[in-house]
Amino acid sequence: MKAHEVEFVAGATNLDHAPKEPLPEIAFLGPSNVGKSSLINCLLSRQGIARVSKTPGRTQQLNYFRINGRLFFVDLPGYGFAKVPPRVQQQLRKMIEGYLEGSTRLALLLLLLDSRRPPLPRDVELRAWLEESDVPHAVVLTKVDKLKRGELKKSRLRTEELLGLSGHASVLPFSSKSGVGKRELWGVIGEALSGAAGGDDAGLVETS
Repeated sequence: MKAHEVEFVAGATNLDHAPKEPLPEIAFLGPSNVGKSSLINCLLSRQGIARVSKTPGRTQQLNYFRINGRLFFVDLPGYGFAKVPPRVQQQLRKMIEGYLEGSTRLALLLLLLDSRRPPLPRDVELRAWLEESDVPHAVVLTKVDKLKRGELKKSRLRTEELLGLSGHASVLPFSSKSGVGKRELWGVIGEALSGAAGGDDAGLVETS
């Protein structure tokens, strides 16, 4: 996709403060420090649209970015950073759950996991909840440039097995540094948007 126009629209603490435009949404969720902001910037071919921080747990709101006036990217808070106070962790969890349960325009949730580490029980539980709740989602393995080919293959197989994806779906490798997986991920996003529009608006995503 060519992101001709990218605009930060709002940082919301709940859906009541979210933009009211009836545009489909692609949401991004993952553990703190998984490379979520870097992935968004890479997808949009922009630097600094989504703020990249060396401090895990920095995103503490629902950040809405309007893309080409046709859809929203929604950057959700990261989860699982131990140094975030318990009270704040609870607030962030409530914010994430409120979005996932209440958004009526969510076309696809991208669950990001670090390719260098096996999914933790919290990740397995989250993926199972997404499946049970019929939340449309795909799993993306980030930072794959840090792995050799054989290591990446093992990482994908391990992730698919632990998340119960074998024979059902696969994970998508991605590197914000090299751009590996960028085109494929845009393809998955395009399919989700077309499906959300009933197949009548495949032009939401312009592939290059």
